[in-house]
Amino acid sequence: MPEGHVIHRLARDFNERFTGRPLSVTSPQGRFAAEAAVVDGHELDHAEAWGKHLFFEFDVPRRDHIIHIHLGLIGQLKFEGPDDVAGQVRLHVSNGEESANLRGPQWCRLITDEERAAAIAKVGQDPLRGDADPAEIVDRVRRSRRPIGALLVDQKLYAGVGSIYRTETLFRLGIHPLTSGADLDVGTLEAMWVDLRELMEDGVRVGRIDTVRPEHTPEAMGREPREDDHGGEVYVYRRTGQPCHVCGTPVVEVPIESRRVFYCPTCQSA
Repeated sequence: MPEGHVIHRLARDFNERFTGRPLSVTSPQGRFAAEAAVVDGHELDHAEAWGKHLFFEFDVPRRDHIIHIHLGLIGQLKFEGPDDVAGQVRLHVSNGEESANLRGPQWCRLITDEERAAAIAKVGQDPLRGDADPAEIVDRVRRSRRPIGALLVDQKLYAGVGSIYRTETLFRLGIHPLTSGADLDVGTLEAMWVDLRELMEDGVRVGRIDTVRPEHTPEAMGREPREDDHGGEVYVYRRTGQPCHVCGTPVVEVPIESRRVFYCPTCQSA
């Protein structure tokens, strides 16, 4: 599933490409046709991201006017030619010069301001939003006996954080993923938030997840670049059995609430 930096990057690019002019909005697949017709021909006011939720707000007075998208596991939103509609395109937005095509989302809905507010109220604090309040979740984390490896991907706490960022920030801070939230002090949780924000901001900028520090890049270490469908240079994510870039200990994995979490037994001792 795309992590939060992907959604924020899409919102940024959508604003740059499509605001300020009337847009053609259709549903070639047909499943969103009636809803698309409501906003077709209207201007996009803005796009924004909240965690893994993407909102397109159109200038349509007194009607449902916000498209709410969640990509889910297989959804994709791609910028293509103005007439490209190959495949099962749920939503096609065109400015006459290029288009955005949505395929395979978990959902694509037309909602009101009130429904958007209700959706946002269900998600936690997003490290990529300037209006986020990390202090709001510190007490909730410190009251929990759940492992931090689970809390970090709880979207009601850390909106937009997924498996890779969860795994990598725990390594970078030397925290064992099975450590309970109650066993972490405020300073550690604040440092975690800062690290997540910096890593995710870099993800928005470069379009991939890179988490290794300068001294651990392939060039600095004289090693081969990582080869993985997820791309990016990481310390432990999906590196089970491979040597840790810092200490050489083989990376291991542990199941936490039905999901694999990777860590270094030496750098992240319990």
